[in-house]
Amino acid sequence: MKYFDLNIDKILENWEISHAIRELIANAIDESTLTKTRKPEINKVENGCWTIRDYGRGIKYENLIQSENPEKLNNPAVIGKFGIGLKDALATFERNGIGVLILSRYGDITLERITKYSFDDLITLHAVLNPPSNPELIGTECRLSSINDADVQVARDMFLHFLGVDPIEATKFGDIYPCLNGQGQIFINGMCVAWEPKFLFSYNITSLDSKIKKALNRERQNLGRVAYSDRVRSILINCTSEIIADALANDLQFWSIGEAHDELAWSDVQSHAARILNAKEKVVFASADELARNPFLVDVAASGGHKIIAVPDVLLTKIQGISDIEGQPVVEANELFRQYGESFEFTWVELQTLSQQELLVWNHREEILKLLDGRPEVVRDIRISETMKKDHLGLKKTVGLWMSREGWIVVHRSQLASLKEFAATLLHEAIHAKYNVLDVSREFEWHLSMLSGCLAEKVIDLKFLHSKTLENASISSLPKIEGKGDSTIKLHNRTFLETLRDLVKNIFS
Repeated sequence: MKYFDLNIDKILENWEISHAIRELIANAIDESTLTKTRKPEINKVENGCWTIRDYGRGIKYENLIQSENPEKLNNPAVIGKFGIGLKDALATFERNGIGVLILSRYGDITLERITKYSFDDLITLHAVLNPPSNPELIGTECRLSSINDADVQVARDMFLHFLGVDPIEATKFGDIYPCLNGQGQIFINGMCVAWEPKFLFSYNITSLDSKIKKALNRERQNLGRVAYSDRVRSILINCTSEIIADALANDLQFWSIGEAHDELAWSDVQSHAARILNAKEKVVFASADELARNPFLVDVAASGGHKIIAVPDVLLTKIQGISDIEGQPVVEANELFRQYGESFEFTWVELQTLSQQELLVWNHREEILKLLDGRPEVVRDIRISETMKKDHLGLKKTVGLWMSREGWIVVHRSQLASLKEFAATLLHEAIHAKYNVLDVSREFEWHLSMLSGCLAEKVIDLKFLHSKTLENASISSLPKIEGKGDSTIKLHNRTFLETLRDLVKNIFS
């Protein structure tokens, strides 16, 4: 019989029995990994008695020395790094009255408190080494007595090895698992070190960075998020499976109402989720501020069948100009408007192909634009097209377009069937050109365009009648002008024409 002083001067008071069992399990799993032998076993022998068994090389008393283990340090797949976990576990067992017997072909180990060698006044915890009771034993068997089944179960549940769940996806930084027991968990090489109730997934980190190595202290539990957040983000960003993609993309949509999981608080994960969502659905990303400043964005999105996803400003900056996971542009406001412009297909109409009625209406274009003080300087040409673009807003279709890059106003040929409709469309697009403004509301601007068209038609009709040298005309259908005198106004009096023109100018000012 030999005595080996465990030399523990500071006991981990906050360790529970389950934490000590955890260390024995971790050692058994590490030995299985290092020796490529069969998986460890945890068995209940009888009430209050459990065994933890591996099939490796067998424990020696040298393994109780507190020192760095080069074999473990150089193997990224193992859980333990330092030879201190086992000693802490033994001290915890002894403090809680748990019987311990460790068996291997090199000897049997028990615990006893005796005086320190040459210091009779100091009593310390020693490992008692006896000859092996089973010299043929393969591996190491740890027998625990006076232990609760619940403590064993808690310890088992700290290891993916015993949870019986498969990873959703594996990456070079680690693996993603579903939430376990209703919450996310953080594992390092298969051992749980933290719980994350608001995480979307659980994570097993297999590639440790300096932050994690520094944070893995003796207790190896409740690591702060700052220690592992970089690795979790790296795992997520390198995922490509449809399950992960769907979950991230769907969760991003809850960000604007504050119900997204905590992983979506990281901007790089948001960006990755946006790239996935963009490839899965017709969406457009916009900030709340952008939507408030540019209501026309809602109409353009709807016209293309896009769903608007409200995102943080910082994410909007990151995704501008990038591609999704399928190589297509991520759609935010600028990209949406670019696609909107490119979605138009034109079949240009030559003037000589117009009917007499269409040509008559067309020839009033410059006269109509006088209601806006003439053709805006930026308008280089006005064109007619047989085709435009079908909108997704009920029965309405696009009948006019201001193409700022080319300096063209394009009008659908159907508008030439009516002076009123042509004038409405032309004035509508001329306003866009002159004032560089976007539609605020499609319905509002439609009514505004119709009003301007009616006014233009009436003004032009009056001038046409005047050109026929009619002296007077009834204008009961025209807007009334308040003031003295008859309701019939002489057409050669230009005051009425100027009043109508001023009225239209005031509407668009």
